[in-house]
Amino acid sequence: MSTEDRPAPRSLAEALRARDDVSLAALLRSRPDLITPVPTDLTQLATRAGTRASVLRALERLDRFALQTAEALAVAPDPATYGALLGLMAGDAGEKGDPAVAAALPRALATLREQALVWGGDDRLRLVRTAREVLAPSPQHPSPTGLGPTVQEATAGMSPGRIQEIVATLGLPSTHDAVSAAVSLTGLFTHRKKMAALLREAPEESLEVLTRLVWGPPYGQVTPDPAPRLRWLLDRGLLLPTAPGTVVLPREVALHLRGGRAHRAPEAVAPAVEPAATHAPQMVDATAAGQAYGALATVEELLKDWDEGGPAVLRAGGLSVRDLKRTAVALDVPEPVAAFWVELAYAAGLLASDGEADERYAATPAYDEWLEQPPAERWARLAEAWLTATRTPGVVGGRDAKDRALSALGPGLDRSAAPEVRHRVLSLLAALPEGAAPSPDSVLARLRWERPLRGPQRDDDLRSRLAEWTLSEAELLGVTGRGALSAQGRALLGAPAPGRPAHGSAAAEPSGPGDKLPVHHHHHAPAPHEPLSAPEQAVASAAAARLVAPLLPEPLDHVLLQADLTAVAPGPLERPLADMLGVLADVESKGGATVYRFTPASVRRALDAGRAASDLHAFLAAHSRTPVPQPLAYLIDDVARKHGHLRVGAASAYVRCDDDAVLNEILADRRASALRLRRLAPTVLAAQADPATLLDGLRSMGYAPAAESAEGDVLITRAHAHRTPPRTAPEPVPDGPPTPDATLLSAAIRAIRAGDLAATTPRKPAGAPVASGDLPRTGSAETLATMQAAVLTGEALWIGYVNAEGAASQRVIAPIRVEGGFVTAYDHTADEVRTYPLHRVTGVAELAED
Repeated sequence: MSTEDRPAPRSLAEALRARDDVSLAALLRSRPDLITPVPTDLTQLATRAGTRASVLRALERLDRFALQTAEALAVAPDPATYGALLGLMAGDAGEKGDPAVAAALPRALATLREQALVWGGDDRLRLVRTAREVLAPSPQHPSPTGLGPTVQEATAGMSPGRIQEIVATLGLPSTHDAVSAAVSLTGLFTHRKKMAALLREAPEESLEVLTRLVWGPPYGQVTPDPAPRLRWLLDRGLLLPTAPGTVVLPREVALHLRGGRAHRAPEAVAPAVEPAATHAPQMVDATAAGQAYGALATVEELLKDWDEGGPAVLRAGGLSVRDLKRTAVALDVPEPVAAFWVELAYAAGLLASDGEADERYAATPAYDEWLEQPPAERWARLAEAWLTATRTPGVVGGRDAKDRALSALGPGLDRSAAPEVRHRVLSLLAALPEGAAPSPDSVLARLRWERPLRGPQRDDDLRSRLAEWTLSEAELLGVTGRGALSAQGRALLGAPAPGRPAHGSAAAEPSGPGDKLPVHHHHHAPAPHEPLSAPEQAVASAAAARLVAPLLPEPLDHVLLQADLTAVAPGPLERPLADMLGVLADVESKGGATVYRFTPASVRRALDAGRAASDLHAFLAAHSRTPVPQPLAYLIDDVARKHGHLRVGAASAYVRCDDDAVLNEILADRRASALRLRRLAPTVLAAQADPATLLDGLRSMGYAPAAESAEGDVLITRAHAHRTPPRTAPEPVPDGPPTPDATLLSAAIRAIRAGDLAATTPRKPAGAPVASGDLPRTGSAETLATMQAAVLTGEALWIGYVNAEGAASQRVIAPIRVEGGFVTAYDHTADEVRTYPLHRVTGVAELAED
């Protein structure tokens, strides 16, 4: 049957039944909740597509113009023609009045049809009932159109006598009932010439009242004795009472005053993302690479600070405010930025809680593996973790729905929309010319057009905040440079170079207002704003690593020693050099070059770690491009000479020294009073403190004591790295069901078609009638006899079947063999030969001759 000869669908199920597989796949891809679980037939699919939760989810994912189109259909007659819809969107002048709206309307309507929110041909457009209920105006839920109820709805509670008075005042023929009177009023208010004549008679003050109400809200308050300007409007039904003291402007009157428009400002065209600045692409990539290396250094510094065990875990989970502040000071960044780095390391699986009794945060074994990877691969791992994570560090410091504080690494930070928003923001940047940095306001305006907010969400624009955080975090991480997307950021996104569309991403658009659906390819490529699948993202991350690798600075094997007891690292250092220098000196400043300062305490730290003075001299001589300054050599020798002169051991604690004059000096020092020292022998002092406290106390007094063992040997102090047991990175919290892949779509459509065939195949009337959707019911003897007869005649049968999991289904089969309690048959619904146990067949029925 040709498309022209096909009868108009009478329901959404019939409209879906008329679709081809490509169109059904587009529906299930755009609304994946409809496929979880797979519907048994198209009737169940249509029912599920009309549920409130599914409709709301679909409406939330419409762009602004498609949503405005749906809102216009909600205030249009049901069904509506395409011409009526065009009039509501473009005004009475139609295509000539607003060519942009007329050009964009077919595409918006095609989107609504594809997503099963609208069905029917251009002469009978129907918005699904649930969508109409959600979008239609009501006193409790005003419509974004600003329109009120129709005359028919507004007069439903009025007395027939009052309606007849309005009809008489307008000079209309009297009617016998209120319904006919409402129809008569509707006819007048929708007649452009008659309405224009009526309004020409209106007083100027009355017209001012209509002007205030025309674009909404359409409700107003009146006193029991209205003013003359209001009385004139009430007597002619241009304002209708809805409750004591409340009146409303009828929808038909408002549309006349608006020139037929449902919306004050239809937004047919998406706002353009405007470049705020343009830089050389090479400069952008180099800047981003510098930021990428800084990100690696910051994460390493964070986890090195937590190497021996990080901050304690709060009882409710997460990092305390005090520990976050301390981390921010250690990293020399603001607290929100510190929260970002902590959450990034957690998302990448590099840190977690250790799970012990006094639970603390620490690096994971994966951190040690990560350190051994090349810098480019380490950056790609961080970037991929950031791009796909649902945990959102930007909300740290806020409050949850129960007014509890949200802490870094704590619960309640997941925002399911975060990955999609990050990907979309970067996609908008990728669409600009290389080196172009957009203005943040234009990015936010575009996102608000693509996903307009409805209802209570308007007060909490999470998507806009996510977009703002994305722009700042991408710059910190080195995905962007100077506000423009870098080459490695473009590769991470899986985006093509500007001017080269992604393969398979183009789709044919409807050229007119006909009932046509956009063409989609079987091998679906993700739209530019759709996050990649896990395998695709892994490939994209590897490509990004290859691009950023040559741009990252090579680690250096030398420093520049200076006479003021500092060392300058002109770039990143090789890890063994950086680790040793971190023990021997303190970092004084960071930036393009890192400055280390040598102090007595830092040199003593190296000696405590088991290094001898000769080792330190040799190390500095081997790794300095300048001669070792004399002041630094003197410092090392001086600290080494004093180091270990005092020995501290456990008694509770004691101090031992061969020079009793030094011990006399300590006893005489008032600062030693807290240690409660007493002499046991000329060369030994005892303390009522533990060895660690005694060591710290003596060091604060300017001495260089060394700890010793029970055998009298110097104890070497080495940092003991604390690691958690193996931990996996946190799993993202999905934003609803995942988008099905091509394999799942193909199998699901095949199953739905099969179930629909079984449910709609004509059957011979026999016995008690079977309701649509119910399984046939016959006794075991009748089932066996009918099966055996079908084997002889070769006829097909309709059966009900319950599988081992208890799931019931309908099938059309052609029995081939019946034996041993099983029937082997060609299953038309599955398009293959199958064997079914007879005891699982609920019943059987013969099919009609046609």
